[in-house]
Amino acid sequence: MRIGLIAPPWLAVPPPCYGGTEEVVDTLARGLEKAGHRVQLFTTGDATCQVPKTFAYPEAERGRLGSTIPELYHTLCAYPALQDCDIIHDHTVAGLFVASLRDGPPVVTTNHGPFTKELSKIYRAVQDRVAIVAVSHHQASQAGGVRIARVIHHGLDPEAYQAGDGAGGYLLFLGRMSPDKGVHVAARVARAAGRRLLIAAKMQEPLERRYFDEKVEPLLNDDVVYLGEADRTTKKRLLADAEALINPIQWPEPFGLVMIEALASGTPVVAFPAGAAPEIVEDAVTGFLSHDESEMVQAVRRIGQVDRDSCRRRFVERFSARRMVQDHLDLYTEIVDSRGSKVTAA
Repeated sequence: MRIGLIAPPWLAVPPPCYGGTEEVVDTLARGLEKAGHRVQLFTTGDATCQVPKTFAYPEAERGRLGSTIPELYHTLCAYPALQDCDIIHDHTVAGLFVASLRDGPPVVTTNHGPFTKELSKIYRAVQDRVAIVAVSHHQASQAGGVRIARVIHHGLDPEAYQAGDGAGGYLLFLGRMSPDKGVHVAARVARAAGRRLLIAAKMQEPLERRYFDEKVEPLLNDDVVYLGEADRTTKKRLLADAEALINPIQWPEPFGLVMIEALASGTPVVAFPAGAAPEIVEDAVTGFLSHDESEMVQAVRRIGQVDRDSCRRRFVERFSARRMVQDHLDLYTEIVDSRGSKVTAA
């Protein structure tokens, strides 16, 4: 099968630092090719993903992240470039309108964010022509009448993550400097539990900087340390050496890739049971789900009860790239067969 993938134009694939969607697209692209399929990735010119690539923008449009015009231009260029594919999997939002206006290969899209009222209306408008994938059952439950073709949890390549022993003697927050992520809560929990906390977080947008200045920086000291944004190599080392990942999310996050990155590293996760967290963290098996800060402090103190080998094993069983790739291939095949399309030989 020849499969076209459209990544967003905001970050390179794979991302040099923060970028969950781009990490997933990279893993999916490489996994599909490894499974024997022909992959064409439409991305930005600075992408290093090891599959055939095409682009409109020579560099990622990080400075215009979220703007309508670059994403629309990017996808207007993408669809003609992928016209000869058997199926196109679009990971943007603007591309849905391009897909709905064109004839050509069938289209799958993944919603990597929440189903807000506005987004649900957009997806309902195209659902007769585009198959929509949700990344968790919780996210799908919030879709507001959108027809979900499949729920497919994210996956990662186990070989890309080295299981660690947690010998660094610290807790880790890894993600984005945002009140939704609860960085200030992680700092309070670590302090109350008497543990050292390292914070590796993206902080580039004005709102992220303001949140840091007002809520996080006053909590920093010798035992609560902000490291800046971690690159891919540093991130993996931090995860492997951490005693636990602290993930006190303050919103119903659709998935939460950082949690499976931690499990891939053998590192247990302590999280609030918001969004998809209960679909990822198995309480008292791969970490703890806590309902408030007091419970989270107690969970941190009990983290030694969680077997790190079990964390890694459950990741491989439930969140491997192989499983994610196969789930997508099953959907692609179902869609192509229903269209009666002739599949291009790999």
